[in-house]
Amino acid sequence: MYAHAVHIYMFVKFKQKQRDYKQSKHIHIHRKSAEMEEGKGRVCVTGGTGFIGSWIIKRLLENGYTVNTTIRSDPERKRDVSFLTNLPGASQKLKIFNADLSNPESYTAAIEGCIGVLHTATPVDVEGNEPEEIVTKRTIDGALGILKACLNSKTVKRVVYTSSASAVYWQSKEEDVMDESYWSDENTLRSLKPFAWAYSISKTLAEKAVLEFGEQHGLDVVTLIPTFVLGPFICPKLPASVHASLAFLFGNKTPFGATRMHMVHVDDVARAHIFLLEHPNPKGRYNCSPFIASIEEIAQFLSTKYPQYQITTPDERKKINGPKLPDLTSKKLMDAGFKFKYTLEETFEEAIQCGKEKSYL
Repeated sequence: MYAHAVHIYMFVKFKQKQRDYKQSKHIHIHRKSAEMEEGKGRVCVTGGTGFIGSWIIKRLLENGYTVNTTIRSDPERKRDVSFLTNLPGASQKLKIFNADLSNPESYTAAIEGCIGVLHTATPVDVEGNEPEEIVTKRTIDGALGILKACLNSKTVKRVVYTSSASAVYWQSKEEDVMDESYWSDENTLRSLKPFAWAYSISKTLAEKAVLEFGEQHGLDVVTLIPTFVLGPFICPKLPASVHASLAFLFGNKTPFGATRMHMVHVDDVARAHIFLLEHPNPKGRYNCSPFIASIEEIAQFLSTKYPQYQITTPDERKKINGPKLPDLTSKKLMDAGFKFKYTLEETFEEAIQCGKEKSYL
């Protein structure tokens, strides 16, 4: 009788262990499949339809990340986002959310569950149609609203904010080389009112604000400062920086508004964002600009490589006036371990080839 009872007890315990094992195995498999679905983790890219944002999405998907991206609200669904949804891996690992910088709370859903946020979205009003105060307020409020959503998420480990060279080089004194310690002076910008001056002020003050917010709230925030971004583009619209950098080919005899240009390939910009996202301990600001070239050097290269285009003559180029933009040294970024991949020639060639393929050239 006793032996029979022990046998029953052992049988019951065995069956219980079987059930526990199956349940734990199911949970493990479910967790593992969820991890496989997420890959390296989920990252939010704001401004996904933009030149830089779309290229970052492409790179993140290739690198095994799951991506949430935000685009401006499109109730009538007129905007074609197939250039994003057709990217390799996008059908399984890309989610698109509607959000607007004028309503920072609209980013909450896109940020939820993400390990990192790459904030490329920014209001751009180069024509100066809006007052500087409105552009600046929307840029800062939008950026800080996104950072608050990152804090509330409890999952975001780092934010990489896309700044601009225009937040660095507008100084009252001229310098040939500038590192990350230089900040554009808002009063100089208001006084001179150069092209897109309100945008430059908004980027300067927003970058300062996000870095300060990160320090005050214990959120890991770093900023990347690209110069003129050139190269091939995924988005259907011709990016303004590509148009400006290829101004000679579009028949503009006095392009750029400067006599010396700093440039970077869009893929290097995307790779630099991901590099800072993954870096164990990045700090503060990082210039991202491997090239500096005079208008004369750019014109000579283009006229030699593309004789079919009517490039300006040397005499015409001598009449071009404008600032000699400083060399924004990327020593800090390279010392951290980042390697630029593209030459100046490759950067121009790939931009021109893409322009031809999309019938802009």
